[in-house]
Amino acid sequence: MAKPVHSMIRVYDETKSLDFYNRAFGLEIADNLRFPDFALIYLRHPSSPFEVELTVNFDRKEPYALGDGYGHLAVVVDDVDAEHERFEKEKLSPGPLRDFKHDGKTLARFFFVTDPDGYKIEVIQRGGRFG
Repeated sequence: MAKPVHSMIRVYDETKSLDFYNRAFGLEIADNLRFPDFALIYLRHPSSPFEVELTVNFDRKEPYALGDGYGHLAVVVDDVDAEHERFEKEKLSPGPLRDFKHDGKTLARFFFVTDPDGYKIEVIQRGGRFG
């Protein structure tokens, strides 16, 4: 059986990306592999073995065009209201809190935030399907 281990995104500014993912989600560098032309930086939260792989191409002169196929990453938190407030205090520009319903019941309470490269991350209240 396959086990998910990481999701890779290309980032333009390594410093901004590392700062964002650490301040926003507490992701820490698990590994930083440097090559002549690029780096692979694996970020992990202590609560999970799943990693976000940041690929930094050193010769890149402009930000990446994300295209129209990318959706988002998602994380769960214990208190989405408190996290939204913290993101605002950290000036991470969270989107509005949403109450997403299905068949009249709340499926998820969440907000989105955008990283320095334009990637969307959904921050979801832990519980139900997202426990």
